[in-house]
Amino acid sequence: MEPIDQKLNLPWVEKYRPKTLDELVSHEEIIKTVTKFIREEQVPHLLFYGPPGTGKTSTILACARLLYTPAQFPSMVLDLNASDDRGIGTVKGPILTFASTRTIFKSGFKLIILDEADAMTLEAQNALRRVIEKYTENIRFCIISNFLGKIIPALQSRCTRFRFGPLSPEQIMPRLNYVIDEERVQISEDGKKALFTLAKGDMRKLLNILQSTWFAYKNVTEDTVYSCVGHPLRSDIENVLKWLLSEDIKTAYKNIQELKTIRGLALSDVLTEVHKLVHRIEFPFETSIILLDKMAQIEYRLAQSANEKIQLTCLISAFQRVKDVKPPE
Repeated sequence: MEPIDQKLNLPWVEKYRPKTLDELVSHEEIIKTVTKFIREEQVPHLLFYGPPGTGKTSTILACARLLYTPAQFPSMVLDLNASDDRGIGTVKGPILTFASTRTIFKSGFKLIILDEADAMTLEAQNALRRVIEKYTENIRFCIISNFLGKIIPALQSRCTRFRFGPLSPEQIMPRLNYVIDEERVQISEDGKKALFTLAKGDMRKLLNILQSTWFAYKNVTEDTVYSCVGHPLRSDIENVLKWLLSEDIKTAYKNIQELKTIRGLALSDVLTEVHKLVHRIEFPFETSIILLDKMAQIEYRLAQSANEKIQLTCLISAFQRVKDVKPPE
């Protein structure tokens, strides 16, 4: 029997994860600096932070492949996800054991990768301070976090920090086109724009949406992308705004409630999209203040698990109220 290609069943996120630093699509200055550290064998402890899907984990794994051969990798790299192992027991157990053992080579250092480190307890982070200081001679740490503020200052001061910002469409486009060509995906230009809108600089999220939409519809357009993830269509939001501005309370409530049921929409998503359109409409200054204030209150209540039907009537009443505001003479 022919061997099965292991990559066939992989999610595209893993299938097309960059293997080398040259394959990374952005953050050229960070990659240039880290590469120089490696070439000159002067690698400090590293702290990568920034939003999800911006290449933090891929960067350090590519660095590890540059530092070690495939045979050395298992014994020289300890990759832990702090979301699973986040207590002090992990610091005093696997991390301390790995750090305290010398390398089998005369020179070089081992690498400990702590992913999702912002999930570590304060007790574990404090215990890590001493481990970093004591075993710096033969260990380098790479701490990866989404939120810098959740890493204690004592750890931050022991590391060289690099911020990975959201990726721009220009940075994502070459890699996206490569995946599209490799998988022979049929995609329209408005489909690409929809992917960028939903991903907001997150490469992982973009590829996941692309794969889901392609398998579900075999055609990636704006409508299929939004339908796949349950995001309101632009035409639907325009209808919602029209109903809010021109219909009476009973009709607007009936139409919006039916649309939500048919499309399977959440009021919070509808509110977010309506908010964008409100900014584009040239309302009088007083009207904009009333609307934005009411919408902010509704969003807050929805976040506190308030009843959607009641909040929908509140949204409709806010628009009914601004109709009664007399324009300045």
